[in-house]
Amino acid sequence: MLWAIDIGNTQTVVGLHDGSGWQAVWRLATDHEQTEDQIAGELETLCRLAGLEFAAARVIVASVVPSVEMAWSLFFQKYLGQPAVFLRSGDQVGLPVSYDPPHAVGADRIANAIAALERWAPPIVVVDFGTATTFDCVDADGVYTGGVILPGLTVSMESLVSRTAKLPSVALEAPGRAVGKRTVESIQSGLMFGYADAVDGLVRRIVAELGPCTVVSTGGLGSKFLGLCQEIKQHEPELTLDGLLVASRRLKPGTV
Repeated sequence: MLWAIDIGNTQTVVGLHDGSGWQAVWRLATDHEQTEDQIAGELETLCRLAGLEFAAARVIVASVVPSVEMAWSLFFQKYLGQPAVFLRSGDQVGLPVSYDPPHAVGADRIANAIAALERWAPPIVVVDFGTATTFDCVDADGVYTGGVILPGLTVSMESLVSRTAKLPSVALEAPGRAVGKRTVESIQSGLMFGYADAVDGLVRRIVAELGPCTVVSTGGLGSKFLGLCQEIKQHEPELTLDGLLVASRRLKPGTV
C-alpha cells in the first residue's frame, strides 16, 4: 500500500494506492495549525468510513507548504511507522529540468510532468487549476522546460470582492451568456469566460514556442473548464497523485 500526499496551499489531497488502483482519494483543507495527532484522527476516520485499514504503508509527499511538513512527518513516523519521502526535484526521478534554479520547480509540478510523460508523448502542457494555476511544459525531448504561473480563479474572485465595496462573491459557474443582465451573472462571465480565454491564450503562446502539444488539465477546478477552454481536451483529476505513484517506483528501493 502507498500513501501519496499532495500538500497544496489551499487543499491537501491524500490518496491510498494498493498496487492496482486508487482505493480512496480525499481532499482536506490545508491546516497550518494541525498537529500530527489531529492528522491521524482525521485520516483514521476517513479510512474507517471507506472500509479501509488505517495501517503502515510506504509514503511519498509533494509539498509546496513548508510550514506544515513537520506535522505530517511526525504523523508518518508515529502512526504509520514509516519515514516519508518528500519529492524535491526532477533529479530524484530521472526528469531533466531546464529551469533556473532547477530546485525552484514545485514538487507538484514535477509530479505532474512525470505522470504526463508516462501516458503521452511530448511535447506536453499540464494546466493545474489550484490556488495558482500553473502550466507545466515538457518539450519534445522530454525535458521539463518551464511554464507559466497565473493567479488562481478563487484568488482572482477573492481579490475582486475584497477590493470593491459592492461586488459579491459568486458561485464559480459559467453563466448562459457572456453579456450579463445581473451583477452576479456579469461577475461570473468575467471570471469564467475571461479566465478560460486567458488559459487558451497562454496555451496558444506555449504551442507557438514548443510546437503542437498534448494539453491536459488537473486540479480541483479543472473540470469546470473542459467545455470552456478550447485548447484543453481532457481532464485528469488525480494526475499529481499518479505522478507521485510513478516517483515512488523510480526511487531507490527502501527509500519510500
